Amino acid sequence: MSGMTLPVLPEESFRRVLCVVAHPDDMEYGTSSAVARWTARGIEVGYLLLTRGEAGMPNPPEETARLRVAEQQAACAAVGVEHLTVLEHPDGVLVHGLDLRRDICREIRRFKPDVVFGSSFEVETPYGFDQADHRAAGLATLDAIRDAGNRWVFPEQIDDEGLEPHSARWYLTPGMTDPTHGVDITGEPLRRGVASLEAHAAYLAALPDHPAPADFIPQFAAMGGKALGVEHAVLFRAHDLQAPPELPTETTED
Repeated sequence: MSGMTLPVLPEESFRRVLCVVAHPDDMEYGTSSAVARWTARGIEVGYLLLTRGEAGMPNPPEETARLRVAEQQAACAAVGVEHLTVLEHPDGVLVHGLDLRRDICREIRRFKPDVVFGSSFEVETPYGFDQADHRAAGLATLDAIRDAGNRWVFPEQIDDEGLEPHSARWYLTPGMTDPTHGVDITGEPLRRGVASLEAHAAYLAALPDHPAPADFIPQFAAMGGKALGVEHAVLFRAHDLQAPPELPTETTED
């Protein structure tokens, strides 16, 4: 990436984006600023949360779940997201398997996005080892994208629930390493993204020494901006699922 400027995402072709994450607050650590830009441009964005985040605070789980879902609703409002679905898979012990794939597949077929954003499923990140739920969510999302387009996978959703197969075109993951594209969030999108994380006030207050969102979100966005040639940006790894595969080129030796 050194000495090169990343291309911007082709968001002019985006109509509907589905973001699939494990917990309340997962979208708000930078990605929600891109969401704020998209919704301002008339792109419909939906969030699918796989858990209610009930294991993330010292409060009793049901109390925590109610609090965190309410804070997520406020975070959605800050960036213009009106479609929020929260499932009740157990927080902290999310398992990649058929049940999780089935539920994500159902939401893809229901919402019909042309773009699906999912969390990374890598074990290591630039900030340490990733949390287990994030990895399970990311891998299940990747599988569910393909499941959703195949009418013979989870056919009861088609035969009994009246849904239709749906194939998204774009698959996005966070661009923490080896990003391919970026989104300019300079100005209002960044401000709204910061506000979306601030909406998780009780959750953040329960985390010792957590920095203020207004202090570190712009800092990371500025790092992304350098790669895109703008002041602030969010970086992604983007996969065009309808592009023909790149075949290896044959090399000859002299």
